[in-house]
Amino acid sequence: MSLPRTFVGFSSTDIRYYRLMQAWKANTHIDFSFTDCQLGNEINSANEAYIKRKCRERINMAGTFAVLIGQDTRTKHKYVRWEMEVAIEKNCRIIGINLDGSRRVVDTTCPPIIRNIGAIFIPFSPKIVAFALKDYVMKTDDDYHYKDSVYDTL
Repeated sequence: MSLPRTFVGFSSTDIRYYRLMQAWKANTHIDFSFTDCQLGNEINSANEAYIKRKCRERINMAGTFAVLIGQDTRTKHKYVRWEMEVAIEKNCRIIGINLDGSRRVVDTTCPPIIRNIGAIFIPFSPKIVAFALKDYVMKTDDDYHYKDSVYDTL
């Protein structure tokens, strides 16, 4: 089975968590991998249309949109919300990764655009993120989470 093609969306304040995901992938002692469709390099431009065009190209390559949900993700509209809109438009499966460790959707931090659309919400941890990337099938409505038994087996 091929690796899930995934675009990871995040607020610039949470870039360290994205870098940690890259480190999990590079570590041979951690069973974690995905085909990263994120931009290869930061775009050195102030041209919003150009940046969005480049991001859209990368999201269009992905079947999965994983969004790192931190304290300010909900309020990031210029790029993060826009990336979610593109992913929904493309019918990507959506995985919300809570940086606060929550196993369910968190009303105060979750962007409303990914609420009640069939996304799953999980904590930031290599085992459960890897599991969701392999296992989760997008639903048509509501917010989803794994039962405690799934975490117990991991």
